[in-house]
Amino acid sequence: MNVISPNSPAYYLTSFAKDRLPVFRRDSLKSVACAAMNEARLSGQFLILAYVIMPDHLHLITDGEKKPAVVLRFINGLLSRRVIDFLKSEGHYASLEKLRHASYRRGHEYSLWDHHPNVRLLTSESMFMQRVHYTHQNPVRLGLVERAEEYRYSSARLWSRTPLEGEPLVVDLGNIRWRRGG
Repeated sequence: MNVISPNSPAYYLTSFAKDRLPVFRRDSLKSVACAAMNEARLSGQFLILAYVIMPDHLHLITDGEKKPAVVLRFINGLLSRRVIDFLKSEGHYASLEKLRHASYRRGHEYSLWDHHPNVRLLTSESMFMQRVHYTHQNPVRLGLVERAEEYRYSSARLWSRTPLEGEPLVVDLGNIRWRRGG
């Protein structure tokens, strides 16, 4: 990754669950989401620099090598498939019903995501760090934990250099080049 600048931005992506349903309230589904995000990163060949998975949405910071629409297609597509397959395999039919389409879109019976994702261009290191902090503070603001590092499904521990054994998703911190070295 190049140094973050207007010519080499990073992207801050937010995806909301359909109707803001708390799809990711259970750790099992957050784990499925982390595995799907890692799979998407590998197949889409992009970096994940920071993330958090909240009960009804996720935030992700990625490099600017791929267009945000491409990254969202990989992330949201794989996450949808893996979460819906998990709900089917576990017999969570009530949850699936909430994700059912009134009319099928593109032949899909279910939709996990609101189809209006939020994308922000990060063109400076200060903007980047503000979004990293905002992302990591999400669980604190919602009252899920007292400290950002306590929330398992976030990159906060990785950023504070206190990872757990078996982190659910390791981010690409080593690929960030800072303007002032480091």
